Amino acid sequence: MTLHRRSIRLPNYDYSQAGSYFVTLCAHARECLFGEIVDDAMSLNDYGKIVEEEWLKSAEIRKELELDAYVIMPNHLHGIVVINNDGGLTVGATGQSPLIPTTVEASGRSPLATDVGAHGRAPLRADQPILHRKPRSLGSFIAGFKSATTKRLNLKRNTPSFAVWQHNYYEHIIRDEIDLNRIRAYIQHNPARWAEDENNPERIK
Repeated sequence: MTLHRRSIRLPNYDYSQAGSYFVTLCAHARECLFGEIVDDAMSLNDYGKIVEEEWLKSAEIRKELELDAYVIMPNHLHGIVVINNDGGLTVGATGQSPLIPTTVEASGRSPLATDVGAHGRAPLRADQPILHRKPRSLGSFIAGFKSATTKRLNLKRNTPSFAVWQHNYYEHIIRDEIDLNRIRAYIQHNPARWAEDENNPERIK
């Protein structure tokens, strides 16, 4: 069964402004490319290690970025991204993130603990064409990361032009320190909850 998710985003919100974001990227067709869960912990394979290398390298290449907690799962990645375009002012990871309505609130629902992750209630954003991407923005970072990992993975497995990631990604604007810590805990415990994960192919079956 194909799930159709409505694209939800904050109207007129500048995703290049300083702030913290929780993002989720899913592998194409939710294929378990990146490793497996062993004893409630993620064991990365060579593809997963490439994804991790490129994720960490992003903060070195893009000086406007800081990376907080993250986890690479068998077929998706969760991470906290801090965009700092204020000349040194870090927003979000220090508990100073702006109190901005989340995309979930904008849709008329209360932000609950279940509103994080890659599922039908999570905010969904479509990748934008290159011409419409704002430099130093969340979308620009995600597009660059996807491109770099796709190139390296396809080179390693000799599958030119093969899709690695889903076209869309999920994002949630982190509102405050409570929200930040809730999401950090969600990321930390994600491997132990793999059996219940909506992205787990065995659970879907």
